[in-house]
This record gives sequence, structure tokens and C-alpha cells, in this order.
Amino acid sequence: MIVTWTILGIIVLLVLWFVGVFNGIVVLRNRTQEAWSDIDVQLKRRHDLIPNLVETVKGYATHESSVFEKVTEARADAISAKSPADISDKENVLTGALKSVFAVAEAYPELKASENFQKLQDELTDTENKIEASRRFYNGNVRDFNIKIQTFPNSIAAGMIAAKPFELFEAAEGEKATPEVKF
Repeated sequence: MIVTWTILGIIVLLVLWFVGVFNGIVVLRNRTQEAWSDIDVQLKRRHDLIPNLVETVKGYATHESSVFEKVTEARADAISAKSPADISDKENVLTGALKSVFAVAEAYPELKASENFQKLQDELTDTENKIEASRRFYNGNVRDFNIKIQTFPNSIAAGMIAAKPFELFEAAEGEKATPEVKF
């Protein structure tokens, strides 16, 4: 009789443990998906701003067509990306292309003084800051989720429900390098 109650107690404890781990994984998965959605919203905002920025700069720098083509192509590639790693790579290419637009703008003082250009530049800067914050939030959630499903004994329950780790949103290779400062 005592053996039966002991076995029953162990089974109940295992079921309670599994339910707790399962619920924890579900909560973290949902938070991670919500964090990805935040990145997606900010990237869409960025993608919507870019055509306005390009059109504004085009009016001043009509002979810089290759720059605008690169930005337009990079934007289209970024919009079509699917996985976090692919999105990260293509967004980093788009960031580089946008830098060339701002470099072109530097050569046109009347463009830099344009109120419309300034507003777009401020909006884009604000959006870039929000994207960066969203990336950090997402990566924090990915870290927590991945730790939850990869640590023992949670990994047993995670394997039973086929929980797969999320990918981190990585910085571009150029962003990882320490900038060189010369005076």
C-alpha cells in the first residue's frame, strides 16, 4: 500500500513538473513571438519611410540614380525576407544602402536644410532606435526561451513537445567590428 502511494505521489509530482515546464515554455514562446512582432512592426515602418526619403533626395540629386536603385532593391529584398537570420542579413544590407543616401544628402546643403528631408531623417532615426530596442527585447526573450528548453531537466519536457530554439537577431559583420578612430 505504501509503495502504491509512493508511486502515485511520484507520478503526480512528475505531472505537475511537466505542466509547470510546459506552461513556462508556452509563456516564453508567446513572449518571443510578440517580441518578433514588435521588430516586424518597426521594420514595416522603416520600409514605409524609405520611398518618401528616396523621393525627397531624388529631387535634389537626380544624377545619383545608382544609389536610389540600390536602396530600392535592398528594400524589396528586406521585405521579402522570411527567417530571422535572412531578415537580419537583408536589413543590414538595407542599412548600408541608406547610409549611401545620407552620404549623397551631405553633398547637397539645400537638401540638408529642407524641412521635409529633416523630418524624414528624424523619423528614420527614431525608427532605427526603435528597431534596435526591439532587437534587444527579442534577443532577450530568445535567450530566456532557449535556456528554458535547453537546460536539464526542462530539456526532457521540451523534447517531448518538440520545442525548437529561436534564432537570435544578429548584427551585421560590419556592426560587430570596433570602429577605428583617427585624429
